[in-house]
Amino acid sequence: MAAAGLHAGYGGAPVLAGLDVTIPAGAVTSVIGPNGCGKSTLLRCLAGLLDPMSGEVAVAGRPIGGYRRRELARHIAVLPQMPTAPEGMLVGDLVALGRHPHQSWLRQWTADDAGRVGRALELTNVAGYADRPLDSLSGGQRQRAWLAMALAQDAEVLLLDEPTTYLDIAHAIDILNLVAGLPGRTGTTVAMVLHDLNLAIRYSDHLVVLGEGAVAAVGAPEEVITAELLAEVFRLSAVVVEDPQTGGPLVVPTAPPAR
Repeated sequence: MAAAGLHAGYGGAPVLAGLDVTIPAGAVTSVIGPNGCGKSTLLRCLAGLLDPMSGEVAVAGRPIGGYRRRELARHIAVLPQMPTAPEGMLVGDLVALGRHPHQSWLRQWTADDAGRVGRALELTNVAGYADRPLDSLSGGQRQRAWLAMALAQDAEVLLLDEPTTYLDIAHAIDILNLVAGLPGRTGTTVAMVLHDLNLAIRYSDHLVVLGEGAVAAVGAPEEVITAELLAEVFRLSAVVVEDPQTGGPLVVPTAPPAR
């Protein structure tokens, strides 16, 4: 998946200006940057949910504008920041919605659909909740159910907009461990927006750093994350040290001067 010369925004006001981005296949990419830099706007363009003012997004070697909506949904699955479902919907029924792009009046529900739903439930550890209402689950359990629905879609690209929003640290790490394992387990290419720098560093193979609507840096976390970049893009005074668990970079904000 790639974007080239991407200009995009809202109401005629550009947020992204001439942006070029490639999302590596079979890896986890996190888009990071300060508030208002265009992270979610980029994700919406990659998903085909926002038409760019100019430039192009391509998936599987084709511009996404050339896909019909149902066909595009077989290539790209999207999990927005705050998804909603009808009150009382069962987890199993929610996950089954992920098969909708693969069905038509000529192709109804099949054993293959049931198998893919079952696998998605197992991958996300929510098979035991299939007969429970979604709104009876905890926040972390609900997020795994939504992720199962996206995985049931069986798309090669999964786009996640802040998948850890409103989750405590334990549930956030649970979700990110699950996401980080997807390329190896399913071959899925993942691109997600994250706000927490250290979580993005630890759970990503590749980073796209945005600053003021443009790409400030791209590459592996150990190549990208420096004190200089943090100061320039995030206006953050910090040191970068070695993570004692992973050996990768770890951002440690420096203390402000004593008053």
